[in-house]
Amino acid sequence: MIAVAPTTAAGRAARHDRLRVNEIFHSLQGEADTAGYPTVFVRLTGCPLRCQYCDTEYAFHAGDWVDIDAIIDRVASFGAEYVCVTGGEPLAQPNCLTLLSRLCERGFKVSLETSGAMDIAAVDARVARVVDVKTPGSREAHRNRLENLSFLRPGDQLKFVICSRDDYEWSKDFLATHALHGRCQILFSPSYTEISPRELAEWILADRLKVRFQLQLHKVLWGDTPGK
Repeated sequence: MIAVAPTTAAGRAARHDRLRVNEIFHSLQGEADTAGYPTVFVRLTGCPLRCQYCDTEYAFHAGDWVDIDAIIDRVASFGAEYVCVTGGEPLAQPNCLTLLSRLCERGFKVSLETSGAMDIAAVDARVARVVDVKTPGSREAHRNRLENLSFLRPGDQLKFVICSRDDYEWSKDFLATHALHGRCQILFSPSYTEISPRELAEWILADRLKVRFQLQLHKVLWGDTPGK
């Protein structure tokens, strides 16, 4: 049960220093440029998107309100260098920005996994942003916030989850239309149950496409087990 915050000034202030958290766990990073590193994941509750391949539907609603100080203490208890704030859609909670900055201040190497449908402009510059571009196969391509492309930095990563050959061709066109090569790392990942990794790898090689192929390492190791 989620407690309702009191309406006193102190209660309102307390609510401003907390986030609704689905889970905090220690695992290997499965994606992006820190794949393989022991990482603490902070999964925040809630997401305004409904991608057809989503593997974290359990995070849409379930979660408890936790003070930011308590979140950081829990993260520190694992002794890991890397922290990934994910969801759901973490930026759907405005206090996510505060958490990201506070984690950086504590000396962690912080990454953010975001759907690309939320404004990334205010994210702390010390954070590595892994931003999705939703393909037509996700059924949420209309939610892509194209303004975010202008905020990309070399340390960021733009991720395309490819569901079909049509998705692949659409993604190639998207890269060319928006002149994204060289702006940041570009990641192409096969949708787990829809195309084989080998298919996608062969398409990339045949086209000599300047993108980084990636698999979800955590699914290779643990399948669809939540919290891994």
